[in-house]
Formats: sequence, C-alpha cells, structure tokens
Amino acid sequence: MNQLISELVTYGMNCGLIDAADKVYTVNRLLELFELTAFEWVDIDARAIHEILSDMVDYAVKTGILKENTITNRDLFDTKIMGILTPMPSVVRNKFDALYAQSPKTATDFYYKFSKDTNYIRADRIAKDEKWQAQTEYGLVDITINLSKPEKDPKDIANATKQAKSDYPKCLLCEENEGYAGTLSHPARQNHRIIPLQLDGQDYFLQYSPYVYYNEHCIVFNKEHIPMKIDRDVFVKLLDFVRQFPHYVVGSNADLPIVGGSILSHDHFQGGSYQFAMAKAPYEYMFKIKGYEDVTTGIVKWPMSVIRLQSESVERIVELSDYILNTWRNYTDEEAFIFHETNGEPHNTITPIARMNGNLYEMDLVLRNNITTEERPWGVYHPDEKLHHIKKENIGLIEVMGLAILPARLKKEMLLLEEAILTGKDIRAIDEIEKHADWVEEWRGNYEITEENINQIIKDEIANVFVEVLKCAGVYKRTEEGMRAFKRFVLSL
Repeated sequence: MNQLISELVTYGMNCGLIDAADKVYTVNRLLELFELTAFEWVDIDARAIHEILSDMVDYAVKTGILKENTITNRDLFDTKIMGILTPMPSVVRNKFDALYAQSPKTATDFYYKFSKDTNYIRADRIAKDEKWQAQTEYGLVDITINLSKPEKDPKDIANATKQAKSDYPKCLLCEENEGYAGTLSHPARQNHRIIPLQLDGQDYFLQYSPYVYYNEHCIVFNKEHIPMKIDRDVFVKLLDFVRQFPHYVVGSNADLPIVGGSILSHDHFQGGSYQFAMAKAPYEYMFKIKGYEDVTTGIVKWPMSVIRLQSESVERIVELSDYILNTWRNYTDEEAFIFHETNGEPHNTITPIARMNGNLYEMDLVLRNNITTEERPWGVYHPDEKLHHIKKENIGLIEVMGLAILPARLKKEMLLLEEAILTGKDIRAIDEIEKHADWVEEWRGNYEITEENINQIIKDEIANVFVEVLKCAGVYKRTEEGMRAFKRFVLSL
C-alpha cells in the first residue's frame, strides 16, 4: 500500500491537485482512510488515475474496509479517495475566476482538465463508448453508443430499496451534490466542484457531465431546485451565457414530457465546445417578420422544424424569440395535425439553442409538440415504432442538435448482424437481432457487402435511421405538404 499511496500522491502533485507542501498531509489522510498507521514513501511514476484507484479499491476489498465488491460500492469508495486530493471549492473557483480574466477559454480549459484529473469525469469509461460520424443528406451527423455508464449490480439495487428515502440532495443537479458522499442510489461527489455564474442577474452554476457525450459537455443549472420552463427569461439567460463563453454552444431541453429532457424538475441547460451538425446546417427559406426586419430569420435545412434568428443585438433576438414562442404556444393547424392543446393540456413548446456566429448572436428555435393518440401513445412527433429497434427514447436537446445517443445493446447486436449477413444466416431466426430483420432487408440489396465494408455499411445505415428519427420528431415533415404547412406558421407571425 506504501507504493499505491505514493503513486496517488505523486499523481495529485503532477496534476496540480495538491501542492508539494500538502504531500505529508495528504499521505496521512489516505493512511486514515485505509486504516494504516505506518508508511514509507516510494519514488514511483504515476499511472493513469483509474488504474491506481482500481488497485486501491481492490486492497480495500481484500482487507475488509470495503464490505461489498459491487460496481456502486467501488465507485463510492474510489470517489471518497479522490475527495482527499480534490481542493476546496473556494480554491477551484478563485483559480477559475483568475483564469477567466485572461480569457473564458483559458478558464474552461483549466476546469475541464481539472474535472478529468479528479476522476469526476471518468475518462476511462467514456473511452469505451462507440463513436462515429456519417455523411447524410443533412451533413455529417454524430452517433454514440453509450457504453460508459456501468450497469447496476442486482445486489446494489436490492440494497438501495432498503435505504431510508432522503430528499437531500433533491436531485442529481442540486448544488448540494458538491462534496456529497453519496449512497447506493445517489452517486458520490466528493471530487465534484461547481463554478458559480450569474445569468441575467440570477444565480446559476457551471459543471461538466460526468459522462461527457461530446467535447466539454457542460451543464448550467439553477441554484434553486425549480422546474424547467421555456419563456422569455430562458432566451435571455442562454444568450447571456454565450456572451460570457462565446466559444460554447448552449441550449435547453423543452419543458413538456415526451419532448423534454430527463430532469424536468430542475431548471438547467446543456452546452459545450462542440460544433454540431445542426450548427452547420444552412438556411433554406428566408423570411422577414413585421417589426423585426432587422433580424435575419429563416427556416433551417434540418430534419426537425427549426427557425434560426441572427443579430448583433441580444435584445432583438430575445424579443423575437419570445414572440415566436408565444405565437407557437397558441398555434393550431388541424390540417397539419398540430393542436396547441387538447382537453386543457398544452402541447406546443420550443427547444432553444444559442451560440455565437462570428460577431452575431444566433438562436435556433426548434418547434416541438407532444400530442399523443390512441394509435401513437408514445407521441405523434416521436420516433416511429418501426425505428424503435434502433432508437425509441425521447428526442432531447443533444439529439436535436445532431448527436444520436443509442443504447448499449446495439454494440453486441451490430456484431451479430455483421456475422449473420456475412454468413447468410436467417436474421429472423436469431432472437437478439430479429427486430432488425425488416430494416436490413431495406438496404441489403444496395451494396456489394464484404467483410471489409460491412461494419461501415451498418454504421451508415444506423445514421440514416437517426435522420429518420429526427424527421419523426419534426412537427413539419420534409415533404412539399409539410413545408407548405411550416410556411403557413411563418406567415402567421
């Protein structure tokens, strides 16, 4: 254990998590954690953090310090270890502020590296995700098969149900997560540090997602645990954020079930340093809105229904965004099967996305509707049932922008499909992949399939499905009739 403690402390000093002056203090904290009373320093080169922590957790299991060797318990314990190396919140915030005075990018570069160095962002797990890009009629889209989040051990699930329920922290986004020890049903966050922000004079915090889906995938969340709501204030806050961090894009999930995100109970946005396919999509139909002729406005060439606004003036974009939102909330077009409400339940809302484009502020307003029918209880503007073999989950902000997050099962299913197609097996006779049979028949005849190209073909066809998924989520379809209906709404503005 002398070697492991020396290695971890060396790692902490190399990364700047601890100062050389903190060396002895940190060693003693670790000795306490591992119930040791003697120590001798060992000069050693530090390995990757996940390797050091894995060996330390193994030691804790072997010695009985960690009672149950499950994934959740291991995560709780290795986060506790890292908490000893992680500086106090005030230290991190002061450094961020000092670097921000140099440039916003310098500050976020530091904070992102720090979040990886503390193992809050579990880079070793994220590396397991399958990622690729594919060319489609709407540009280069991103596909991710999410393999980073470990599956819960049944033992952990059973034990979690025995725990007393607690509303502290109220959810995974609350500021009370900073430094929280965690439970079997709530992740440990001793290595978690958040950065205070002011957005339109209100208190928010910046953090990164522990399982980043793209470069610098960040979450901006309200200090208060209040529900998400799309309104004028949201537009102001999104634009205020990109004013402060012009190298980031930021957006909000919609505020209604089905078309909204996973945590509607806590007001938050998501962003990062990444150019999504949607940002590269051009205007395909320009128009002017009376009273807002100075704002560049148009429909974007994208599978979903997007209106893009551009201006040097934040205020003008806010005013026009609010006008479009209020008009859309009350808009009904029976011919296009768009109803703003049924039986008093509202259906129309917007997914907004803000970014800088040179010296212009840019706002994408994605029109959303969550109406359901008996035939489509999962939502009329939701992935069609025939696409559920690839993607059946709600289409949230990240997918809207052009990054598909697909279930882990697909990795194995792709391998089975490759084998079945190459060997001429009957796909319908294989339980795990039978659901893909109709889909494969649609495109199989379009290719000269070989062992060398089969993997790429499947990846390209999955990307095509993702585009179809986005088309399903679009309230106006990419047909002549659908675009006419879209223009009817535009003319109503």
